[in-house]
Amino acid sequence: MKRLLIALMCFFSCTFCFAQKPEDPASSDDVIQLLRTMQSHDMMQKTMEAMMKPMEQMMHEQAGKDKEKLPPDFDTRMNKMMADMMKNLPFDEMMQAMIPAYQKHFTHGDVEALSAFYSSPVGQKFLEESPKVTGEAMQAIVPIITRYSQQWQERMRKEIKEMQENSPSKPASTSSPQS
Repeated sequence: MKRLLIALMCFFSCTFCFAQKPEDPASSDDVIQLLRTMQSHDMMQKTMEAMMKPMEQMMHEQAGKDKEKLPPDFDTRMNKMMADMMKNLPFDEMMQAMIPAYQKHFTHGDVEALSAFYSSPVGQKFLEESPKVTGEAMQAIVPIITRYSQQWQERMRKEIKEMQENSPSKPASTSSPQS
């Protein structure tokens, strides 16, 4: 009985010595488990799919200026290109690349708390709705970004033109002075 008690004490002592404390850095396994709990692979794919519509909208707006120069099957070809891009995204490689960032910013305890949240009903709802929210938000901000970009481009054109006009290295006039 005494030996069993000593063995159990040694086991628990060793377990506590090697167990991660909440303030320890998150391990790679911690992060992988969190990413699985968050269904990150599916979430990333759904988010990208939700962002496709605003991306297509931006491409159409940019192409709209020269629409008459585009082939009649432009939309079909662009949709196929976008679908191919989505199909071939290296999601697994992207997930692996994210691990060090999580490890840098979250402790073991943080990852445990996040895993608990994302395992909860509210966390699962958040995961389910986030791609839709992101897609809708992107649609809402595309016109704002487009407007801002156009204003910024116009401002830059004006500033560059002013710089060129006021530049000391401005080429001399081609007319010869009257003598």
